Amino acid sequence: MNLSSLITDNIAELLVKIVEFTQTRQKILSRNINNIHSFDFVPKDLAVDEFSELLNNAIDEHILNQRLLLRDTENIKFGISGSFETKAVVDEYAKELFEENRDEYLELQISKLLENSLNQRVAAELLREKQGTISIFE
Repeated sequence: MNLSSLITDNIAELLVKIVEFTQTRQKILSRNINNIHSFDFVPKDLAVDEFSELLNNAIDEHILNQRLLLRDTENIKFGISGSFETKAVVDEYAKELFEENRDEYLELQISKLLENSLNQRVAAELLREKQGTISIFE
């Protein structure tokens, strides 16, 4: 489903961005788990803090000026028609755990996956409420 078609205002646009970000992150975290037995695998993640700060700044701008201003960051770039790209970065802490303690590494990845899933569900539900009944996960 094209999530961009659900954008009707600034808040809906932010919720769509959160859903898209968490969908991408879910794939990366799942890949981190699936490669637990690969000797030379390097775990990655998205720049979650960077994305969060970007959204906070956009919300501040929306409150002050009633407009949405999404600024590119080092790992997140915005394109035309509401598109954006986010670059996966090496997760140094997970890399260290991967090399030293695979059980703790796996716990970390599962914890991140659960947190990400919760964030995705909350954003999807808020969007669903805002737009009326829709299915984000088709």
